[in-house]
Amino acid sequence: MKFMKLGTRADTFFTSESSVRSVSSEVATDLQILVDGTLYHLHKFPLLSKCMLLQALCADSGAGVVELPGLPGGAEAFETCAKFCYGIAITVSARNVVPLRCAAAHLGMSESADRGNLGAKLDAFLASCLLRRWKDALSVLHATRHHAALCEDLGVTSRCVDAVAALITHPDALVPATRSSAPWWAHDVAELGVDLFWRIMVAVKATGAVHERTVGDALRACARRWLPTVNKGPPPPPHQQQPLDDDDDRDGVKRVVATRHRLLLEKIVSLLPAERDAVSCGFLLKLLKAANVLGASPASRAELVRRVAWQLEEASVADLLVPCSAASSSSSCAAGATIYDVDAVVAVLDEFALRHAAAVAPPPAPLAVSSGSPDDDDDSSPGARLGGGGGHHRRSRSAESVSFDGSSRRSLSAAPVSQGAMVAVGRLVDGFLVEVAKDPNLPLDKLLAVAEAVPDGARPEHDGLYKVVDTYLKAHPEMSKNGRKRLCRVLNCRKLSEKACAHAAQNELLPLRVVVQVLFFDHARAAALSGNHAIAAGDLLPGNIKALLSHKSTGSEDDDADRVDEQRLRALAAGASPGDDWSVEGLRRAASKIATLRMKLAEDEEDDEHDGSDEFVRKQARLARSASLRFRAFCAIPAGKPKRMLSKLWPIGRSSVTQ
Repeated sequence: MKFMKLGTRADTFFTSESSVRSVSSEVATDLQILVDGTLYHLHKFPLLSKCMLLQALCADSGAGVVELPGLPGGAEAFETCAKFCYGIAITVSARNVVPLRCAAAHLGMSESADRGNLGAKLDAFLASCLLRRWKDALSVLHATRHHAALCEDLGVTSRCVDAVAALITHPDALVPATRSSAPWWAHDVAELGVDLFWRIMVAVKATGAVHERTVGDALRACARRWLPTVNKGPPPPPHQQQPLDDDDDRDGVKRVVATRHRLLLEKIVSLLPAERDAVSCGFLLKLLKAANVLGASPASRAELVRRVAWQLEEASVADLLVPCSAASSSSSCAAGATIYDVDAVVAVLDEFALRHAAAVAPPPAPLAVSSGSPDDDDDSSPGARLGGGGGHHRRSRSAESVSFDGSSRRSLSAAPVSQGAMVAVGRLVDGFLVEVAKDPNLPLDKLLAVAEAVPDGARPEHDGLYKVVDTYLKAHPEMSKNGRKRLCRVLNCRKLSEKACAHAAQNELLPLRVVVQVLFFDHARAAALSGNHAIAAGDLLPGNIKALLSHKSTGSEDDDADRVDEQRLRALAAGASPGDDWSVEGLRRAASKIATLRMKLAEDEEDDEHDGSDEFVRKQARLARSASLRFRAFCAIPAGKPKRMLSKLWPIGRSSVTQ
């Protein structure tokens, strides 16, 4: 640490009584100065010649005691300034230069009072020595926090900030940006506090000499240091935390600390680099969690949501679990019912959809202004035809965003989304839904909003979505039948794997309609794999199952449907897959399965909510008669293969006769 010595005389200050300081001299003292409870007996001539404040105070008070309340640095700084006036040797270093400079300014020890005064000497020492060394510059800058207002007026803080930024951006100090650790200066700058860290980072970014990834690493180091929701380890001990003002009472400590954390978070968000990979998506989601807990401004939250959506494919499920808090403005957290903030994830997915739409959509065409009458576009416009009245129609949030501010965001959000990134986002959202589906207080609408926010191309298979449905049904056993049907509408049974189909076929929580769909598509897939394309997949669907899935046939068509269903079941038997068993035992097992399915169908039909009209009763009777015909048709000998079955039974009979 560098230091400077001023003066050559020996120290002649001494303590005569308790809290009384004086100076040895042959001349009697003629000036009494009271500073922080300490009384000094000094001489007017050496002090008044260099201190303009004392000149004015002595002229007003006469021979009385001169009081100096609120002197920066207190009695220690005043005694050092008095020794300088007497020519006594003093030592100036980074530890005491700030209080000395503030005390000198308060006492008026400037060049106007005397040439070569203390204020000018301290400024020269700062510029020529202390601000050129890293540790000394940080020490001086750290000391300015205790005299912030006066240091700002004197320009000490600004000079220190510029000096630290210059040391960071010096060519000899620059190192290649890496993801392994924060830059060498990040931890030191983070210790300076919120305001000074922000000012230094603004100065560093303004130079353009530091890579944006390095800036992002420094922001991450500061967030981990001061934000409790971002720090992986325990919070810093009390003696390392930012000092609180003296007027802060004990009851307001938590509120003051939370306010400072919120300000730090908002400043970190304002400093986020524009480069996409400058910060990780996990760090952005941690900031979003902190914003929820601390109640950050809507602008900061919106910026974090946009940045997360910009690189959502890099996130993990644990990062996406944003906890609810009382300070959150989300509707899902308003009542404190849910564990995680689902609305925040919906907002991220909406931004992701906007990013995808902005990347693939052409630039918007200029709007044509029509001079015709208002009646010309009331009924002829597509919006009027679709909206149904007055030319007003509903628009989605994504469409509104693209129309109004999509052009301003296009340069930032129009990043191409690869198919791999889409699939990664679909897998991420399904994993998130599995976790939040365990919450018994999660409304169905919230779950469906997240599930439907993902584009269809992001889910090449629906195994993850089936796991979400199964988890939600287990966590909500009291769910109504209509609610189960609504939940299962997000599933596409064609995209389920064989393992998922096998599990769904045994799942008693699923509606019977879904189970039938799963069984049918699994059978159609098996038939396709066997190479039998003679009959279309739709023709393989039995009539009773088809009626259950569609319910579109009218009363006049039901009589013909019975005969068609019987023919289709015979065709199904004729086009059986290689794994079908046409032995007597196999036919009995098939008959048992069909009987079980008929019982489930009957139970499902009894539970359906209808008006109970006579027409419905007749339809139920026709369906039951149709099911009976189908059952008999299925158990009958296949129409196209009687010889093959008899050939299987004939050798047994002929061998018995021979014996």
